[in-house]
Amino acid sequence: MNIIILHGPNMNLFGLRSANNDERITLDKINRSLKHEARKFNTTLKIFQTQCIAKGINFIHRNRNTADGCIITPCAWSRNGFELLDAIAVCRIPTVEVQLNIAFDSLSFGKNSIFSKVCICSETGNPYQAYSSALATITTYLNSD
Repeated sequence: MNIIILHGPNMNLFGLRSANNDERITLDKINRSLKHEARKFNTTLKIFQTQCIAKGINFIHRNRNTADGCIITPCAWSRNGFELLDAIAVCRIPTVEVQLNIAFDSLSFGKNSIFSKVCICSETGNPYQAYSSALATITTYLNSD
């Protein structure tokens, strides 16, 4: 099973945000944790982070024929990333959205996310827990078909 993961804007600086919560969580640590979890599901991950919505769309387009599923952390795109929303809908890749809890998303971008219209579900919470739940959800969904 092949899962693509798209991290949205400013996730590369996640360590700065987590330091404000007296935690030491970085995007690299999140990605390593995801890769470790993926082995349990016999799943291959392709992970990409970008600030640019066009690059995110291209990532979805390029992988549409090989990806069985997608996990997306849209961050600020949650409110206005209609181009990316359309790409996910057109490519018909089953997708789970990850939204971080208020400690990591002080601007509440995930509240009323536009991506809920096309995603299987949205996982929210502490980063490790939310990503682990998203991976479990997408693999369970794909294995049920």
